[in-house]
Amino acid sequence: MLGLALLIAGGLSLASPYFLTQTNIFNILDQSVVIGLVSIGMTFVILTGGIDLSVGSVAGLTGIVLGLALKDYPIPVAMLMAVASGAGIGLISGLLIAYFGLAAFVVTLGIMAIGRSLAYILSGQTAISGIPSDLSSIVYTSILGVPANVVFLAAMYLLAWLYLTYTKGGRTIYAIGSNREAARAAGLSVLFYSVLPYVISGAFAAVAITFSIAQLLSADPLAGNLMELDAIAAVVIGGASLYGGRGSIIGTLIGVVIMVMIRNGLNLLGVSPFWQGSAIGSIIILALLAERLVSSRADR
Repeated sequence: MLGLALLIAGGLSLASPYFLTQTNIFNILDQSVVIGLVSIGMTFVILTGGIDLSVGSVAGLTGIVLGLALKDYPIPVAMLMAVASGAGIGLISGLLIAYFGLAAFVVTLGIMAIGRSLAYILSGQTAISGIPSDLSSIVYTSILGVPANVVFLAAMYLLAWLYLTYTKGGRTIYAIGSNREAARAAGLSVLFYSVLPYVISGAFAAVAITFSIAQLLSADPLAGNLMELDAIAAVVIGGASLYGGRGSIIGTLIGVVIMVMIRNGLNLLGVSPFWQGSAIGSIIILALLAERLVSSRADR
């Protein structure tokens, strides 16, 4: 995937003289933040063999929670309320899936519909404006010349990588995705670590939409539409298996960069946004095909 990312970058730099400019590179990094944060949570979920189709609507709903909370509470408190809301929704999904044994696809599809409906109801079917301008500091403040949101994204990926690589919880998540019954027989906390990824996914959806609102200073109930597809695509392009047990957070980061580079490059080349969906969809299918071929070869 790293080789593919470099190949795409090289091709786009030849196709457009503006691609490798400093301004555009920072633009690519900035565009990677929201989908990159959501993809962290999706990685945890997919590693257990699950799926979370609700992240887009959870982002939209928690964005409205943030917008409403900012009218009465300080920015840190409002942000915590939004993240807690996202984590709470993820907890509900995780319990329904892990404790009651319901299908992840169906549960998160239902949560997706409920979340989007509540976002419209709470917002009064309109975007919430009047967001305090101080919120934008989490995006536009620079740390050693790098935007704060990009630094935050890098820090979250580092923490996620450390957790999945070096902690018992991280190895348990891999074990559950590889063989749930074997993990249970080994005495691992299968229920807890099956629920945890959905809590993380919901929390990161809320964090991601917070950065988006900080840029726009507006909370829209439509925000996060189709975000789940981008997150799933990034994780799969990064080499994770939808059957669980295989993948890495670094691979997800590369998948995010590949997707953002393609969209950015197509915009620079003047390609219609309607064709961009076809490009991303084709990449998803090719990534799944490659994953299946590699899996089949490894099983022989």
